[in-house]
Amino acid sequence: MADEVPSLPLCARLSYAVGHFLNDLCASMWFTYLLVYYHSVLDFNNYNAGILLLVGQIADGFCTPLIGYESDRTAGCGQYGKRKTWHLIGSFSVLLSFPFIFNPPVGSGEDIPQWAELIYFIPFIVVFQFGWAATQISHLSLIPELVAKDYERVELTAFRNAFTVVANITVFGIAWLLFHFQAKQSRDPNVDNNLGKQDIPLFRTLALIVIGIGFVSSMVFHIGTREKLRNEEGHVSVHTPLVDNSKRCPSRPLLQWKHWLKEASFYHVAFMYMCTRLIINLSQTYIAMYITYTLKLPKNYIAMIPLVMYVSGFLSSFLMKPVNKYFGRNMTYFFGLVLILAFAFWVWFFQIEKSIFGAAILLGTGSTTILVTSLAMTADLIGENTQSGAFVYGSMSFTDKVANGLGVIIIQGLHPCKTESCCAQCGPFYHLIMAVVTGGIAFAALVSLGAIRIWPIKIRSCHDTGLMESSATEKSIDSSDYGAIN
Repeated sequence: MADEVPSLPLCARLSYAVGHFLNDLCASMWFTYLLVYYHSVLDFNNYNAGILLLVGQIADGFCTPLIGYESDRTAGCGQYGKRKTWHLIGSFSVLLSFPFIFNPPVGSGEDIPQWAELIYFIPFIVVFQFGWAATQISHLSLIPELVAKDYERVELTAFRNAFTVVANITVFGIAWLLFHFQAKQSRDPNVDNNLGKQDIPLFRTLALIVIGIGFVSSMVFHIGTREKLRNEEGHVSVHTPLVDNSKRCPSRPLLQWKHWLKEASFYHVAFMYMCTRLIINLSQTYIAMYITYTLKLPKNYIAMIPLVMYVSGFLSSFLMKPVNKYFGRNMTYFFGLVLILAFAFWVWFFQIEKSIFGAAILLGTGSTTILVTSLAMTADLIGENTQSGAFVYGSMSFTDKVANGLGVIIIQGLHPCKTESCCAQCGPFYHLIMAVVTGGIAFAALVSLGAIRIWPIKIRSCHDTGLMESSATEKSIDSSDYGAIN
């Protein structure tokens, strides 16, 4: 009988969790401030600002499954480990490219056409997204390799997400301080409330601080995390996966990347993960625009409101392990969707300055709940098939990156203002986006969650020389699977 893999020490869990901190810091700026920076600060029109975000999401989407495939098949750099090798490559790519994204082109001026500035930014965005994808996939792929039990995977995912929230709190906290100091130094009252070219140094400083903090956290990860090499493991880890592998076909090898493409559950989990990321990323992308143009709040609120969101998300992340353990994946995900729908209802009916804080708490808590649970579902689906785990994570991420990019460009294409400056229709437009889009995607995720009762998530096939159907390996996601865990 195979030995049970022990839990990771707290120090090892923390060093793993900070391994995505650089990505999280950059993603916080990317999704929250990219559109508002290029539109309100650099004076790009709405569609061109959306094009830059679309290019980034498409580049990330296509890089992610390719990197996942290569990460699974390559051996890594010597004894360093294949996951950490790709993580190192990705980190350097992010560090070298990200500062240029939030900095005007060298020598730019009023006479430079906007299309030339677009061409300038695109290479830096592509390199950044390649690095972001390499870091994300390699980091996620370590979860089922470092821990075996399902509740340990939830805990490690919750640790990872807690630092994601800490990264967002860090970015918005620093941004709030920068806006605060800028307001104290300026004597022009309009500068205090309106975004413009005077804010270029502020965003440049924020990007450089982000890179500095992320560099230190990546070093901690590489020093403190030890990747298990397959040739040093004398056994197959015992998992309590989403699928009952104790009854799998004796002759069936572990699933390779091409086998996943023939599993219906692979697409089901991918759709739920995509909906989760769409809710989080689109709401994060447009919250600053909603605050600025719908609620017409001072510009420091674009740091304050996201800060409230992620503080509430950070606090709720500590509840993820016990809630998943006693209620199961399905009910935990359902609770999160209810909070998202409550946020959409709140935004639709209450457009009052004070009420935005309550809506931010609902969105932050709900987003954390569905993100941690969807990642845990993905880890459960992988189970002991860790050799192809990067491909699974890469494919999940591909769906969300492409969907996010397309979602943003569709929204920007429907924007009522076609010029650099906004008009009176902007406020109602962003109000509609925050309420209807967020609520609509949450409803689609709810339908998909309900479909699990009809089509349970399970691996239906045995893979030997070909694909043969088998019913002996099936165990669906259900709360009873997790309530019995000691």
